Amino acid sequence: MKDDLQFLRLWDLYSPLLTATQREITDLYFNYDLSLGEIAEQKGVSRQSVSDCLHKCRKQLETYEEKLRFLKALDDVSREYSQYMTIVGRWIEQQRESNANNPTALASLDELKTKLNEAQDSAGAERTYVDGGEIVGKAFRDED
Repeated sequence: MKDDLQFLRLWDLYSPLLTATQREITDLYFNYDLSLGEIAEQKGVSRQSVSDCLHKCRKQLETYEEKLRFLKALDDVSREYSQYMTIVGRWIEQQRESNANNPTALASLDELKTKLNEAQDSAGAERTYVDGGEIVGKAFRDED
């Protein structure tokens, strides 16, 4: 299961580098959850050739990541982004407490928080809140 998740993350990044047939077979298997037999029947090939294609694609995507390191870079940027968002979120809350009697400052802080949330949503970064309001999500998601 963990390997499948890793494969899907690699597939999201590097699938354009696969052939059309490889993309279709991997898409049917991982995204549409079809069995090897169902894919083989649909494509008019043997189950073994579907299995071989999936294995070859997995190795190919892993090789791309070893050489290009885009997934690692994305994870690093996402983690750093989440850390900064946590710091800014805490600062906003501290400012709200210090400016509790200043409606203009509170409105500005609310606007800032809204803009930050919009920026985070448009970037596709996941947000998970815990008790202290800390942002702990680090993964990027596809647009729905």
